[in-house]
Amino acid sequence: MNDRIDIDGYFARIGLEIPRKPSVEALNRIAAAHVATIPFNNLGVLRGHPIRLDVAALNRKLITEGLGGYCFEQNGLLLHILTALGYEVTPLGARVRVEVPPGVVTPRAHLLLRVDVGGEPWLMDVGFGALSPTAAIKLAVDVEQQTPHERRRIAAADGRFIHQALLAGKWKDLYEFTLDVMHPIDREVANWWTSTSPASRFTTRLIVARAGPLGQRLSIDNREFTIRAADGIGVSHTITGAEELLTILEGHFAIVLPPGTRIDVPGHSWL
Repeated sequence: MNDRIDIDGYFARIGLEIPRKPSVEALNRIAAAHVATIPFNNLGVLRGHPIRLDVAALNRKLITEGLGGYCFEQNGLLLHILTALGYEVTPLGARVRVEVPPGVVTPRAHLLLRVDVGGEPWLMDVGFGALSPTAAIKLAVDVEQQTPHERRRIAAADGRFIHQALLAGKWKDLYEFTLDVMHPIDREVANWWTSTSPASRFTTRLIVARAGPLGQRLSIDNREFTIRAADGIGVSHTITGAEELLTILEGHFAIVLPPGTRIDVPGHSWL
């Protein structure tokens, strides 16, 4: 089994030259290119494929087969890539806060990365779906930061950090996290719950996303295919059937599945 991450294959896929040395500028280029070219999705979960996090599986699925994946795969791949390039990288766990009422505790089921460059901590997260940041985010409280897409900031509350994005003129909580390491066994447990639990949104919805040019975001949420402009205004189209879905996946997300592929989403039998 190949336990070495495919650095050449990764940079060929995202269309960048391999950086010569660690820098924030290189992190920004990697974040933007990764989120634009390796689509976030839960197709493997819905097709009944086990989600494996070992290096060989990440090489095969995200680089060789070009299928993408969700946070444990996307940021798991990036963890290996950045470590191989000489960055100091720490995996962190987070609790998603998008559309979650105050006071509700969500699972610690999101993976992000702390990357230290020149003694300063930065966050990299290429696995947060339609809101994956397209630049490194400085781990500094209450500092507004512009990315090629939305503005971001890190807030603090009760010993926790909260990653926020400016959406339609309002700051929205994305997830909360601490600086505690998310060890491999923690990632395996969270990955198992995320990919198998009937309470996980990844087992009950079709989710696909990538960043587009000029601040655009492209996403699929079950039957709705949406292209959101940089101003936050989205145009949606209702997908009419399985064949149209396969066409959209190939044309807009570069995900090529065999003709006739069916995707089992509870309550949406046509997929």
